[in-house]
Amino acid sequence: MSYQPVKFYQTGTFTVGNRLLAPVERSVQQSERRSNSINSGHRACQGCGEALGARYAIDAAMAASNGQLIAANATGCLEVFSTPYPESSWQVPWIHSLFGNTPAVATGIAAAMKVKGRKEVRVVAQGGDGGTADIGFGCLSGMFERNDDVLYICYDNQGYMNTGVQRSSATPPAARTATTMPVGPEPGNVFGQGKNLPEIAMAHGIPYVATATVADLRDLEYKVKRAMNVHGARYLHIFVPCPLGWGSQSNDTIRLARLAKETGLFPVFEARHGEVTGVLKIRRKQAVEEYLKPQRRFAHLFGNDPHTEVIARIQAIADRNIRKYNLLDEEG
Repeated sequence: MSYQPVKFYQTGTFTVGNRLLAPVERSVQQSERRSNSINSGHRACQGCGEALGARYAIDAAMAASNGQLIAANATGCLEVFSTPYPESSWQVPWIHSLFGNTPAVATGIAAAMKVKGRKEVRVVAQGGDGGTADIGFGCLSGMFERNDDVLYICYDNQGYMNTGVQRSSATPPAARTATTMPVGPEPGNVFGQGKNLPEIAMAHGIPYVATATVADLRDLEYKVKRAMNVHGARYLHIFVPCPLGWGSQSNDTIRLARLAKETGLFPVFEARHGEVTGVLKIRRKQAVEEYLKPQRRFAHLFGNDPHTEVIARIQAIADRNIRKYNLLDEEG
């Protein structure tokens, strides 16, 4: 009997096992030589999208920089669950900054490496959407304007999850938080507010801007690698569902990240010097209800008296993103 290599077939999903791919096409995460930059023992919630995003991104950055990497980390969920004093899950040179000055701290690190002649050492700054879009917004804009040689990564879970699930300027319309309660004629977060950080970054004309989700590992790793091969200011915005803050099941994290992209609510693209150069197409367009229903933060939109007009407004946002970024394939 001849030897038959084991083959894996997956149907009805958007995933593929590494054993189906040529070694050169396999992910950083499949390799036993990955750096495990954020190691086991941290205290993230079960199903935490931010823990996944940080592991994927920093491992990829370590691989792209041959291990010559320093990370600056804003106060927030990622810092709190990964470094409960006196312990740390980080296996890289890692510096904790204040909530709002991470871009400035990372800029200082990059400047110090330049003065020391350590051109091979690369710098990553990272924070959540609160520390990025709100508290650290001024420092971030300054880093972009100066074109400092730093890759800034925002892990977007759409709220201040570490301090009690309050609204941030990345919280989507109609979402329930501790400060946007599901009451009144327009329950949840109001429409027409917030900031689109990837577009703001693009408006600065910096060398590289991209978005990604934890549902597409290879796309995320590819964009980190691209960013690490560029000098100057770079921005990567990663969509990371939060089971605790969103009221979703811990095993739905990847599914929700995928639905955010497949509905058009979170466009996945990359841009160079302010111009979009590529998009990750929607493979199977989904209605926004499929994304909203698994999350208790949107539960008030459904039930005995569903807010169909609010759902329609959210669908209109997704449809506008699809048109703006040309997210549908010709067959879509």
